[in-house]
Amino acid sequence: MKLYNIAVVGATGAVGEQIFEVLKEQNFPIGTLLPLASANSAGEEIEFNGKYYKVEVLTQDVFEGRDIDIAFFSAGGSISAEYAKYAVEAGALVIDNTSHFRMIENVPLVVPEVNPDDIGLWEETGIIANPNCSTIQMVQLLKPLNDLYPIKRVDVSTYQATSGAGKAGMEELVRQMEAFFNFKLDEYKKEAFVHQIAFNVIPHIDTPQPNGYTKEEMKMVLETNKIMHSAFAVSATCVRVPVLRSHSESITVTFEEGVVVDLEKAREALEKAENVTVIDDLANNQYPMPITSTDTDETYVGRIRKDIFSDNILHLWGVADQIRVGAATNAVRIAQKWIAMEENQ
Repeated sequence: MKLYNIAVVGATGAVGEQIFEVLKEQNFPIGTLLPLASANSAGEEIEFNGKYYKVEVLTQDVFEGRDIDIAFFSAGGSISAEYAKYAVEAGALVIDNTSHFRMIENVPLVVPEVNPDDIGLWEETGIIANPNCSTIQMVQLLKPLNDLYPIKRVDVSTYQATSGAGKAGMEELVRQMEAFFNFKLDEYKKEAFVHQIAFNVIPHIDTPQPNGYTKEEMKMVLETNKIMHSAFAVSATCVRVPVLRSHSESITVTFEEGVVVDLEKAREALEKAENVTVIDDLANNQYPMPITSTDTDETYVGRIRKDIFSDNILHLWGVADQIRVGAATNAVRIAQKWIAMEENQ
């Protein structure tokens, strides 16, 4: 088996650390491993399969002469904007976990279970973009349903964990909880979120847009149609909840006029979907929750039901670990599909 030289930019961040875990679990065929980060993390060591690799500083010329085949970028959009081109120039495929390249027309935006053929478009720029975490888990559920019945509209409300804001977000929830139980919450300085997150729900993720939506909500709208090569309407309300890890979504799917949803066929389509697990037994208290999906690579779906007023509307509840499924695992799956395509040429 051919081995591939891998670089991970943002190696000490939440997604970077998870990429190493997924690579290890998947027995990814790694030759050399190059962990990269800012000067603040330089010199730290990453343990991988019993070996230790020193974190190096990301620079413009760090990829030169390293024979890197795949470079995973997960250090923020501004870092990708500045440094991804140097990895590409050195011959690497860049799989970017930030929002910077997602809506650039000639950069493929890929969820392997949904649009794997788009991976083949990587050669034009040398870059494949990883979608927003909330978009990934949603389109994994929409794809089999759209194959069954043509979708007209999707309305989604997200319940996004604090890990969506990285380590700082998770730490802020934990520290606020500690401060609350020590009767010192009024002394706690908010940093990761604009409002208290402990014992609260914040209907605001990312920057406001002129149309009244947030940037996070518009990501879900625009990315869904790019990934699915569709033009159906999407509306999103993105909410931060006091959960450490794994995003949940309440999704309403409206199919084209004249469609009469067969609930059993819809459930069967979801059961057969790749990397999707159905947990749907309300009478026995069985449905997906964040504790169900955390630290797994599946997207879980339940509460599957027809609308009580319209035959062409289906409601469902989806949950996935957004650090894995919504970032690291999706990136590694892209790399695996890319390798398979390259080796089959």
